[in-house]
Amino acid sequence: MKRKPTFSLLLGAVTLALSLVLGACGGSPVEKMVKNAFLQGDTTQVRFDSICSIIKASPDRYRDFVDENGEINIENLSKMIEKVGGSLRPPMHWNVKAYGVESYSLTVYFERSGSMVPYDQTSGGGQLKKAVNDLINYFPADEDKVSINIVNNDIYPYNGTTASFLQDRNIYESTRGTGDASFTDFQLIFDKIFKAQKPGNVSVLVTDLIYSPKNTADVSVEKILNEENSLATAIFKQYKGKSIIVNQLMGDFDGKYYPYNGEPFDYRGRRPFYVIVIADAQVMDRMAGDVRFDRFLNLPCVLETYRFNQAQSQLKYRILPSWKDDVGRFRISRDKQGALTQCEGDRETGVLCFTVAAALNGLRKSDAFLTDVNNYTIQSHDGYAIKVRKVEPADINGNNKDYLEGMTHLMTFTGKLQSPRDEVMVTLRNDFPEWISRSTSRDDSHAGGNFAGTTFGLEQFLRGIYDAFTAGDSNYATLTIEIEK
Repeated sequence: MKRKPTFSLLLGAVTLALSLVLGACGGSPVEKMVKNAFLQGDTTQVRFDSICSIIKASPDRYRDFVDENGEINIENLSKMIEKVGGSLRPPMHWNVKAYGVESYSLTVYFERSGSMVPYDQTSGGGQLKKAVNDLINYFPADEDKVSINIVNNDIYPYNGTTASFLQDRNIYESTRGTGDASFTDFQLIFDKIFKAQKPGNVSVLVTDLIYSPKNTADVSVEKILNEENSLATAIFKQYKGKSIIVNQLMGDFDGKYYPYNGEPFDYRGRRPFYVIVIADAQVMDRMAGDVRFDRFLNLPCVLETYRFNQAQSQLKYRILPSWKDDVGRFRISRDKQGALTQCEGDRETGVLCFTVAAALNGLRKSDAFLTDVNNYTIQSHDGYAIKVRKVEPADINGNNKDYLEGMTHLMTFTGKLQSPRDEVMVTLRNDFPEWISRSTSRDDSHAGGNFAGTTFGLEQFLRGIYDAFTAGDSNYATLTIEIEK
């Protein structure tokens, strides 16, 4: 009696047949390696590194994929990989840009000022030190790629190892005498942080973000806050292509608080502090798409977060070839990402409806914000409308896993197909966040009111960064889909 071939045998036969086809077809050995990686489901960094080794071994043959220094041209190689993946049926994708930085490094700038010392007393819960330790522990790099500095009136290298910093139970005592703790020179500190950054570097400033320059006696609050705003704008507009994530956390405070204008007073209770992550926008985008950085970018106990983006974020997205909400017909272009061809509206209504899966987690916006269509602006000839919802586990199945994997939201576009060619341009608003205004104080001379939840001058400083980065453009990210009948 004949036995029916098992699924595994059938799968093996199919894979063998595909391999034979690949061997018979044209294409360089590198392209064949890429195809095999897709077909075998081995789209890992290890496989990517092996492909890079082949390229580097024959730089003349693969000159399109190496730069003048003999290093991998990640942009060109990524385009080739996407083209190979797009030629498969169904199309497949492999985000290799996250591997473009040879190595990441972390530089921690830990503020040691008079107003920071009370955050790490034995009477408190140690939230500040835990946040710094988490940053270091969650960063996926060897210890030699991590450096620590103490900041106040200047930047000073920490006199110890990363291991000793992590184990130190009284960090402010062990760093006593480092710099001048009576004030923090944010202009100098941020300027030096930017100048010191090299490719792949991620810098983190741990601070209470209280603007405390020298010689403020008898200077009005209004003048100080205006100065703070202008200073921030002047600093940040000099450095192009940066992203800054501001995380607000809460910690136990026990000690002297030094107000802008008034006598120091004792305070014991909760106070906000901030973890500020600084990197090139491309590096930030790559980290957001790399699971190794999930815990680093999403620290426990963060109350509020916001990403200031100087360059518009590059959204990772895929058009779904088939979805339950589709109306009409279309084909996804094989030659160009974000393009639909041979489009036909519904026979009765003329409506065309298609869905795009997008990775929006790197934007660091709440789901309430991302699913609110009022935060999107849609431009098109045929008046397309948008609906956005989160990708749920139940949405993912064997047929669409390749399209939804790594994606966080579904954007469904609906319009009447009338024009022979159209362009649907979607922009996401970049409004200044309300939580920053809510967390701002203009008077810190006493512990009354909302002292426990506010920071003196916070809005003025962060709005200065916002103004420098947006420069009149309030769009955070843009996605464009081309439509052709």
